[in-house]
Amino acid sequence: MEQTKWLDRKFRFPFEQNIFPSILERLEGTSIRLNYKVSQIAKEHLTLKFEGKWSIQENIGHLIDLEPLWLGRLEDILNDAEIMRRTADLENHKTDLASYNEKKIKKLLTDFLSLRQKTLYSLIKLNETEIYKHALHPRLRIPMRVMDLFLFVAEHDDHHMARISQLNKLIIAKPKLY
Repeated sequence: MEQTKWLDRKFRFPFEQNIFPSILERLEGTSIRLNYKVSQIAKEHLTLKFEGKWSIQENIGHLIDLEPLWLGRLEDILNDAEIMRRTADLENHKTDLASYNEKKIKKLLTDFLSLRQKTLYSLIKLNETEIYKHALHPRLRIPMRVMDLFLFVAEHDDHHMARISQLNKLIIAKPKLY
């Protein structure tokens, strides 16, 4: 099954109720799920590209690359910015140039955990008034509350988790095509 490309996804955030605790749980669980998922994948599959797209390690590296952006956007919202910062690299040059396939998987997983813990630490300190503060998302041109932004982040995490699973299945099914 083909997953919709991330930049083609549309988002709406109609939630009036406070679902922030559930979002925090999802964000915290990403590192745990990544560790488990990687432990189930043959080491030689982690750096293989399929059809010219990112390898499993490059998908993990991309999550590492974006974590500072999420924190910056949180800062923008909390500081009453009208529009969140537009430092997202839509061409993903940073990930492409980072040589994540040459790094140890344990280091990538540790780096992601460290960055995500920093994000979670910033989020758990927020009060209910702060999680409802908002700013305009620069690409989507829709207002996002802190709660919405981090639901967006959790969706982005899951998008790449699904891609990692898909890549492993493709490599297993067609080992000579990478």
